[in-house]
Amino acid sequence: MNASTRTARRLAEFLPYQLSLASNAVSTRIADQYRRRFALRMTDWRVMAVLGDGGPLTQRQLCQLTLMDKVPVNRACKALEERGLAERKPNENDGRSHLLELTAEGRAVHARIMPLAEKIEEELFSSLSSEERATLRAVLARLREAAGEFDPESLAD
Repeated sequence: MNASTRTARRLAEFLPYQLSLASNAVSTRIADQYRRRFALRMTDWRVMAVLGDGGPLTQRQLCQLTLMDKVPVNRACKALEERGLAERKPNENDGRSHLLELTAEGRAVHARIMPLAEKIEEELFSSLSSEERATLRAVLARLREAAGEFDPESLAD
């Protein structure tokens, strides 16, 4: 076995690499549907989903909740605003920032996407038993907790 084969095998067995591949594959599968049906990029949908679940948030909060860098979050916020799916409002608790929230149209799109998202999730994980799904969710939560806290802006480097 040559060095290249050993390196490829080590990488294929490296858990963070496996998680990244699985995440990218699932995200790409879902992003294709959002793009074709709703003309949304994955980052746009992530911001919409967080706003739909959490209500008005600052861009900093959106970065923290999505674990995305401020540049893609900013782009997504602008795209959603331009399409009339979200709007900025003054943040009464902090005059230096604004809150972004879904408009009525944004909430309607969110409500149409959620059943599609749940259907895709069901299709993707149909090969797992309910116990395996619960175990996977628990393991992923533990891994995320073990990774600790970090600044999403550090992801851009």
